[in-house]
Amino acid sequence: MQTILLTVAIGLLLFLLYGILPTVLLRMLTIGMVKKGEQKKMLALTFDDGPHPIYTPQVLDLLKKYDVKATFFVVAEKAVKHSELIRRMHQEGHTIGIHHYSHTNSWFLTPLATKHEIHETAKIITNLIGIKPSFYRPPYGRFNVFTMWFARKYSIVLWSAIFQDWKQGTDSKTLQKDLVEQIADGQIYLLHDDGENKGADSDAPEQMIEALKGFLPHLRRRGFRGVSLEEHLNLNTTEEQKRSV
Repeated sequence: MQTILLTVAIGLLLFLLYGILPTVLLRMLTIGMVKKGEQKKMLALTFDDGPHPIYTPQVLDLLKKYDVKATFFVVAEKAVKHSELIRRMHQEGHTIGIHHYSHTNSWFLTPLATKHEIHETAKIITNLIGIKPSFYRPPYGRFNVFTMWFARKYSIVLWSAIFQDWKQGTDSKTLQKDLVEQIADGQIYLLHDDGENKGADSDAPEQMIEALKGFLPHLRRRGFRGVSLEEHLNLNTTEEQKRSV
Protein backbone atom coordinates (compact mmCIF):
# COMPACT_ATOMS: atom_id res chain seq x y z
CA MET A 1 0.00 0.00 0.00
CA GLN A 2 2.81 2.38 0.86
CA THR A 3 4.44 1.69 -2.51
CA ILE A 4 1.19 2.50 -4.31
CA LEU A 5 0.72 5.71 -2.35
CA LEU A 6 4.33 6.72 -3.04
CA THR A 7 3.88 6.03 -6.76
CA VAL A 8 0.68 8.11 -6.85
CA ALA A 9 2.36 10.94 -4.95
CA ILE A 10 5.32 10.96 -7.34
CA GLY A 11 2.96 10.90 -10.32
CA LEU A 12 0.98 13.85 -8.98
CA LEU A 13 4.18 15.78 -8.26
CA LEU A 14 5.47 15.20 -11.78
CA PHE A 15 2.13 16.27 -13.26
CA LEU A 16 2.24 19.41 -11.14
CA LEU A 17 5.79 20.21 -12.26
CA TYR A 18 5.17 19.33 -15.92
CA GLY A 19 1.97 21.25 -16.58
CA ILE A 20 0.17 23.01 -13.77
CA LEU A 21 3.11 24.89 -12.22
CA PRO A 22 4.51 26.17 -15.56
CA THR A 23 1.05 27.40 -16.54
CA VAL A 24 0.52 29.23 -13.26
CA LEU A 25 3.97 30.83 -13.27
CA LEU A 26 3.97 31.80 -16.94
CA ARG A 27 0.52 33.34 -16.80
CA MET A 28 1.06 35.06 -13.46
CA LEU A 29 4.41 36.55 -14.43
CA THR A 30 3.46 37.06 -18.12
CA ILE A 31 6.76 35.49 -19.17
CA GLY A 32 7.23 35.41 -22.95
CA MET A 33 3.64 36.23 -23.80
CA VAL A 34 1.24 39.07 -24.48
CA LYS A 35 -2.04 39.68 -22.70
CA LYS A 36 -2.81 43.22 -23.75
CA GLY A 37 -1.94 45.76 -26.43
CA GLU A 38 -0.80 49.35 -25.96
CA GLN A 39 -2.65 51.06 -28.81
CA LYS A 40 -5.21 53.72 -27.95
CA LYS A 41 -8.80 53.39 -29.17
CA MET A 42 -8.08 49.89 -30.46
CA LEU A 43 -9.37 46.53 -29.39
CA ALA A 44 -8.51 43.05 -30.69
CA LEU A 45 -11.23 40.46 -31.10
CA THR A 46 -9.86 36.92 -31.09
CA PHE A 47 -11.83 33.76 -31.82
CA ASP A 48 -10.71 30.29 -30.72
CA ASP A 49 -11.53 26.69 -31.65
CA GLY A 50 -12.84 27.07 -35.21
CA PRO A 51 -13.39 27.13 -38.03
CA HIS A 52 -16.99 25.96 -37.76
CA PRO A 53 -19.00 25.53 -40.98
CA ILE A 54 -22.09 27.31 -39.61
CA TYR A 55 -20.87 29.83 -37.05
CA THR A 56 -17.57 31.04 -38.52
CA PRO A 57 -19.17 32.37 -41.75
CA GLN A 58 -21.68 34.32 -39.63
CA VAL A 59 -18.84 35.85 -37.62
CA LEU A 60 -17.01 36.76 -40.82
CA ASP A 61 -20.15 38.36 -42.26
CA LEU A 62 -20.53 40.55 -39.17
CA LEU A 63 -16.87 41.57 -39.15
CA LYS A 64 -17.10 42.51 -42.81
CA LYS A 65 -20.29 44.53 -42.24
CA TYR A 66 -18.64 46.67 -39.56
CA ASP A 67 -15.16 46.73 -41.13
CA VAL A 68 -13.58 44.97 -38.17
CA LYS A 69 -10.43 42.88 -38.45
CA ALA A 70 -9.99 39.99 -36.04
CA THR A 71 -7.69 37.08 -35.24
CA PHE A 72 -8.73 33.44 -35.44
CA PHE A 73 -6.75 30.84 -33.48
CA VAL A 74 -7.67 27.77 -35.46
CA VAL A 75 -7.69 24.04 -34.82
CA ALA A 76 -5.79 22.54 -37.76
CA GLU A 77 -7.89 19.40 -38.22
CA LYS A 78 -10.93 21.65 -38.63
CA ALA A 79 -8.99 24.01 -40.88
CA VAL A 80 -8.27 21.13 -43.24
CA LYS A 81 -11.96 20.19 -43.39
CA HIS A 82 -13.06 23.80 -43.95
CA SER A 83 -10.13 25.23 -45.86
CA GLU A 84 -12.37 27.64 -47.75
CA LEU A 85 -13.08 29.44 -44.47
CA ILE A 86 -9.38 29.79 -43.70
CA ARG A 87 -8.80 31.28 -47.12
CA ARG A 88 -11.76 33.61 -46.66
CA MET A 89 -10.37 34.83 -43.33
CA HIS A 90 -7.08 35.64 -45.01
CA GLN A 91 -8.65 37.27 -48.06
CA GLU A 92 -10.78 39.53 -45.85
CA GLY A 93 -7.77 40.76 -43.90
CA HIS A 94 -8.01 38.72 -40.72
CA THR A 95 -5.10 37.11 -38.91
CA ILE A 96 -4.86 33.34 -38.52
CA GLY A 97 -3.01 31.96 -35.52
CA ILE A 98 -2.08 28.55 -34.16
CA HIS A 99 -4.29 26.85 -31.58
CA HIS A 100 -3.37 23.17 -31.93
CA TYR A 101 -3.82 20.42 -34.51
CA SER A 102 -6.61 19.09 -32.31
CA HIS A 103 -8.06 20.83 -29.27
CA THR A 104 -5.58 19.24 -26.87
CA ASN A 105 -4.62 20.19 -23.34
CA SER A 106 -0.85 20.74 -23.15
CA TRP A 107 -0.76 19.24 -19.66
CA PHE A 108 -1.37 15.81 -21.17
CA LEU A 109 0.97 16.09 -24.16
CA THR A 110 4.39 14.52 -24.40
CA PRO A 111 7.21 16.73 -25.68
CA LEU A 112 6.97 15.21 -29.17
CA ALA A 113 3.18 15.59 -29.18
CA THR A 114 3.53 19.22 -28.13
CA LYS A 115 5.91 19.84 -31.03
CA HIS A 116 3.54 18.14 -33.46
CA GLU A 117 0.47 20.07 -32.33
CA ILE A 118 2.21 23.41 -32.87
CA HIS A 119 4.38 22.74 -35.92
CA GLU A 120 1.82 20.74 -37.88
CA THR A 121 -0.76 23.48 -37.38
CA ALA A 122 1.72 26.09 -38.58
CA LYS A 123 2.46 23.98 -41.64
CA ILE A 124 -1.22 23.58 -42.52
CA ILE A 125 -1.94 27.30 -42.13
CA THR A 126 1.07 28.16 -44.29
CA ASN A 127 -0.02 25.75 -47.01
CA LEU A 128 -3.56 27.18 -47.02
CA ILE A 129 -2.82 30.91 -47.13
CA GLY A 130 0.81 31.17 -48.20
CA ILE A 131 1.99 32.98 -45.05
CA LYS A 132 3.54 31.49 -41.95
CA PRO A 133 1.53 32.25 -38.80
CA SER A 134 3.00 34.63 -36.26
CA PHE A 135 0.79 33.95 -33.23
CA TYR A 136 0.13 31.00 -30.95
CA ARG A 137 -2.40 30.42 -28.20
CA PRO A 138 -2.59 27.01 -26.52
CA PRO A 139 -6.03 25.53 -25.86
CA TYR A 140 -7.35 26.48 -22.41
CA GLY A 141 -4.33 28.79 -22.10
CA ARG A 142 -2.38 25.87 -20.64
CA PHE A 143 1.33 25.15 -21.04
CA ASN A 144 3.80 22.43 -20.22
CA VAL A 145 7.53 22.74 -19.62
CA PHE A 146 8.28 22.28 -23.33
CA THR A 147 5.65 24.63 -24.78
CA MET A 148 7.76 27.77 -24.74
CA TRP A 149 10.62 26.03 -26.53
CA PHE A 150 8.49 24.63 -29.35
CA ALA A 151 6.56 27.92 -29.67
CA ARG A 152 9.65 30.13 -29.55
CA LYS A 153 9.22 31.26 -33.17
CA TYR A 154 5.78 32.69 -32.45
CA SER A 155 4.28 35.48 -30.37
CA ILE A 156 2.27 33.81 -27.62
CA VAL A 157 -0.95 35.73 -27.10
CA LEU A 158 -3.43 35.14 -24.29
CA TRP A 159 -6.16 37.68 -23.45
CA SER A 160 -7.11 40.55 -21.18
CA ALA A 161 -10.87 39.92 -21.24
CA ILE A 162 -12.58 36.52 -21.15
CA PHE A 163 -16.34 36.00 -21.15
CA GLN A 164 -16.97 32.26 -20.77
CA ASP A 165 -19.01 32.42 -23.94
CA TRP A 166 -18.46 28.70 -24.54
CA LYS A 167 -20.63 27.61 -21.61
CA GLN A 168 -24.12 26.20 -21.65
CA GLY A 169 -26.69 28.81 -20.77
CA THR A 170 -24.77 31.67 -22.38
CA ASP A 171 -27.23 34.54 -22.77
CA SER A 172 -26.66 36.96 -25.65
CA LYS A 173 -27.98 40.03 -23.80
CA THR A 174 -25.80 39.40 -20.76
CA LEU A 175 -22.81 38.68 -22.97
CA GLN A 176 -23.35 41.85 -24.99
CA LYS A 177 -23.49 43.85 -21.76
CA ASP A 178 -20.22 42.27 -20.60
CA LEU A 179 -18.54 42.95 -23.94
CA VAL A 180 -19.54 46.61 -23.76
CA GLU A 181 -18.43 47.01 -20.16
CA GLN A 182 -14.94 45.68 -20.94
CA ILE A 183 -14.22 48.16 -23.75
CA ALA A 184 -10.87 49.83 -23.04
CA ASP A 185 -7.62 50.73 -24.78
CA GLY A 186 -5.52 47.70 -25.64
CA GLN A 187 -8.01 45.00 -24.74
CA ILE A 188 -7.67 41.53 -26.24
CA TYR A 189 -11.04 39.79 -26.15
CA LEU A 190 -11.29 35.99 -26.10
CA LEU A 191 -14.38 34.57 -27.84
CA HIS A 192 -15.22 31.24 -29.47
CA ASP A 193 -16.67 30.52 -32.91
CA ASP A 194 -16.97 26.78 -32.22
CA GLY A 195 -18.59 25.07 -29.24
CA GLU A 196 -17.96 21.43 -30.03
CA ASN A 197 -14.95 20.87 -27.78
CA LYS A 198 -14.98 19.16 -24.42
CA GLY A 199 -16.48 21.37 -21.74
CA ALA A 200 -18.21 23.65 -24.25
CA ASP A 201 -21.81 23.91 -25.42
CA SER A 202 -22.40 23.35 -29.12
CA ASP A 203 -25.03 26.10 -29.30
CA ALA A 204 -23.07 28.73 -27.38
CA PRO A 205 -21.56 30.40 -30.49
CA GLU A 206 -25.08 31.28 -31.62
CA GLN A 207 -25.50 33.44 -28.52
CA MET A 208 -22.04 34.93 -28.99
CA ILE A 209 -22.95 35.99 -32.53
CA GLU A 210 -26.17 37.61 -31.33
CA ALA A 211 -24.13 39.53 -28.76
CA LEU A 212 -21.70 40.68 -31.46
CA LYS A 213 -24.59 42.11 -33.49
CA GLY A 214 -25.21 44.64 -30.74
CA PHE A 215 -21.61 45.05 -29.63
CA LEU A 216 -19.91 45.92 -32.93
CA PRO A 217 -21.99 49.03 -33.72
CA HIS A 218 -21.56 50.13 -30.09
CA LEU A 219 -17.79 49.72 -30.44
CA ARG A 220 -17.87 52.02 -33.47
CA ARG A 221 -19.98 54.61 -31.63
CA ARG A 222 -17.42 54.65 -28.84
CA GLY A 223 -14.73 55.56 -31.36
CA PHE A 224 -12.87 52.24 -31.10
CA ARG A 225 -11.50 50.17 -33.95
CA GLY A 226 -11.46 46.39 -34.00
CA VAL A 227 -8.06 45.45 -35.40
CA SER A 228 -5.86 42.44 -36.12
CA LEU A 229 -3.19 41.44 -33.64
CA GLU A 230 -0.47 42.71 -36.00
CA GLU A 231 -1.88 46.21 -35.83
CA HIS A 232 -2.88 45.94 -32.19
CA LEU A 233 0.64 44.93 -31.15
CA ASN A 234 2.29 47.19 -33.74
CA LEU A 235 3.85 44.29 -35.63
CA ASN A 236 4.44 43.81 -39.35
CA THR A 237 4.47 40.62 -41.36
CA THR A 238 8.05 40.23 -42.52
CA GLU A 239 9.16 39.11 -45.93
CA GLU A 240 10.56 35.96 -44.35
CA GLN A 241 7.04 34.96 -43.34
CA LYS A 242 5.77 35.22 -46.90
CA ARG A 243 5.95 32.48 -49.46
CA SER A 244 4.29 31.94 -52.81
CA VAL A 245 1.18 29.75 -52.75
